[in-house]
Amino acid sequence: MTVVGIGADGWDGLPGASREALRTAETLIGGARQLALLPAECAGERVAWPSPLRPAVPGLLAAHAGRRIAVLASGDPMFYGIGRTLTEVLEEAVTVMSDGPAPHTAPSAPRLRVLPHPSSVSYACARLGWPVEETEVVTLVGRPAENLLAALYDGRRVLVLSAGAGTPAEVATLLRAHGYGPTRMRVLQQLGGDRERTAEGTAAEWPPETRDAITAAHHPADADPLNVTPADADPPNVTPAAGIVPPNDVTPAADIAPLDAIPIDTAPLNVTPADIDPLNVIALDCVREPGTLRLSAVPGLPDAAYEHDGQLTKRHVRAATLAALAPAPGELLWDIGGGSGSIAIEWLRAHRGCRAVTVERDPVRAERIGRNARALGVPALRVVTGRAPAALAGLPTPDAVFIGGGLTVPGLLAACWDALPAGGRIVANTVTLESEALLADWYRRYGGELVRLAVAHAVPVGGFTGWRQAMPVTQWTAVKPPGTPRTPTSLPANTLPHESEDPR
Repeated sequence: MTVVGIGADGWDGLPGASREALRTAETLIGGARQLALLPAECAGERVAWPSPLRPAVPGLLAAHAGRRIAVLASGDPMFYGIGRTLTEVLEEAVTVMSDGPAPHTAPSAPRLRVLPHPSSVSYACARLGWPVEETEVVTLVGRPAENLLAALYDGRRVLVLSAGAGTPAEVATLLRAHGYGPTRMRVLQQLGGDRERTAEGTAAEWPPETRDAITAAHHPADADPLNVTPADADPPNVTPAAGIVPPNDVTPAADIAPLDAIPIDTAPLNVTPADIDPLNVIALDCVREPGTLRLSAVPGLPDAAYEHDGQLTKRHVRAATLAALAPAPGELLWDIGGGSGSIAIEWLRAHRGCRAVTVERDPVRAERIGRNARALGVPALRVVTGRAPAALAGLPTPDAVFIGGGLTVPGLLAACWDALPAGGRIVANTVTLESEALLADWYRRYGGELVRLAVAHAVPVGGFTGWRQAMPVTQWTAVKPPGTPRTPTSLPANTLPHESEDPR
């Protein structure tokens, strides 16, 4: 199987190896738009991707097994493209084949050859004069627009891979709502094609868009099935709406000209949805409005960044807690007693590959956690409404667990400890003597670190200044060693009266 990247310039922009793979293929699979770019000399059977895509891939490949298959992909197939989906499907097939009652050598993976075309990121950066390695890239194809918020910093350059013609207006609305109205927006459309053009303005002055217009832009009547599957959508690998041409994979010919080398038609600011081509990439020069709350790239966001009812791990303790949890790319956190969601949210902000589940028994607080997650750019946070430990059943195995409330609930600490794999971390905070006694007992049994965090703030005292001490927080941190047996049911967690409220 060969995956061939193709650009907006079609057959003319393909190198010899890609053309040969398409000429000799017995089956040609791709989006209808892409298949239409091939000349008659590509004589293989043409099969358009169905929608939704991912569930159909195994059956489609099985139906053409034993034949030379060429799959068309927009731009670089391994950059938010079909290449990843095919790789995962083939790996799953190998896993199934190698599972059997008798030990045997697992078969090698089916051969997957990838012939990439330059991605639209490379093309856009060449047009803009932006170094690729210094440019933040955020895809909104099949993902919530709020993902963009985590990438917004004053002076930062961001490329947004658009979901369609309505995305620029949606991005502008988001920027205005979060204090980035002065941000310069350039919408680069049909990169590398005959209809290449650019619309430019600021987020503050970008025209709004009606819901009907957005729907029409995302779901044109003559839509073709999309051949790009997002890698980390929820649920995983959900195919975006049919008809959205995947701008993140649209690329020019191999010879990319700089911005001043070719003419670009810059549209006037009074653009409408009909003026914006679905095939677009949005370039942002981020500018924060004066007075907008500054958010850091490291844990310890201002308390004012969160909507809360007082149940919030305060800024300095939160920073220390995240340092103890030590998030790493790809790791999963359980945040027990979510409160306002601050620990899970800042875990997710540490790296786009981090994952988190927060468990909160109060439905009102659970909804508030979701709002905070969206406002701070991590809408992928999973919120489970229920009481732990019962609500933990069926959750994926965590790499780290944070317990911010309810430590004395019978069986909670033991359930979290038992759920951790060897090398997993647990961090528990408390302000009560009862829970502190429990943590001291666990510290005696399992080691780790037991620390007390005390923070005082300077406040006016008459005409002078004095210190106001916050309640000290006791924190237990431990790493689960290999071979740890399950926790005995006779530990003090089953005998202490449990806390009814999150003490944070």
